[in-house]
Amino acid sequence: MIFASDLDRTLMYSARAITDLGMPISSKLKPVEEKDGKWVSFMTETSFIKLKEISHQGIFVPVTTRTTAQFNRFVIFKQEIPIKYAVTSNGATILYQGIPLKEWSNYIQERRQMETVSQIELLNVLKKEGFDLDGEKNQAENLFFYYILNCLPTVTEKEAIDELALKNGWRVSLQGRKLYFIPKAISKGSALEYICKLEGINAIAGAGDSILDWDFLKNCQYRFVPNHGELANLLAPVPGTTNYFLTKSSGLLAGEEILQQFHNLLS
Repeated sequence: MIFASDLDRTLMYSARAITDLGMPISSKLKPVEEKDGKWVSFMTETSFIKLKEISHQGIFVPVTTRTTAQFNRFVIFKQEIPIKYAVTSNGATILYQGIPLKEWSNYIQERRQMETVSQIELLNVLKKEGFDLDGEKNQAENLFFYYILNCLPTVTEKEAIDELALKNGWRVSLQGRKLYFIPKAISKGSALEYICKLEGINAIAGAGDSILDWDFLKNCQYRFVPNHGELANLLAPVPGTTNYFLTKSSGLLAGEEILQQFHNLLS
């Protein structure tokens, strides 16, 4: 069985995310990500134990918007929890035993060239329409980019940015203060589909907190969504998206609840 999940703010939480979601940082938490010699992301001990059991009995596939370099900071996947596949850069890269699959990367590059205007062109369109984004711009492996915003857009502004981006072959996702711009060709869902075809089995369950995660969740038999974040806010009013499970808990405990549900499916 294949279990797929987003990582940040779904199963694993940075110190900032933990405090933002109203929980204290405890010495009892399991550190999972190391950066510059410091532990920067965590999960509960119960979550860690459940994830380890799931990875031994099924195929656990991390599916993340992080670049491969950022994903590799999760030391648990190198030392404690075995994984066969991982989807990074929002689906632009599939890792098999830690190595990018070249055929997939080539396919994504061809689609981007056909379907998407350049980043410079997109930003010019936004500027022309009066959207001068206030924040620090970051690049992700020349695949997509995001802003760490100083001021969040209004609902109306966000909808207008979404529409302009889509017309030019890009999608937008607001996750906390991070506003992502990602080519439509880059999709977590298509990457997970490819892995399922390689294995000859379907994804039984998935979990994620952002609208970018719905790309792969819609192809899973069981879908779990933390009750915090972008996706929980967007799914409720959308017709046809009632077939998912919203966690009762938020933050770290939402991750624990999701992994318990994954574990229940094994039996």
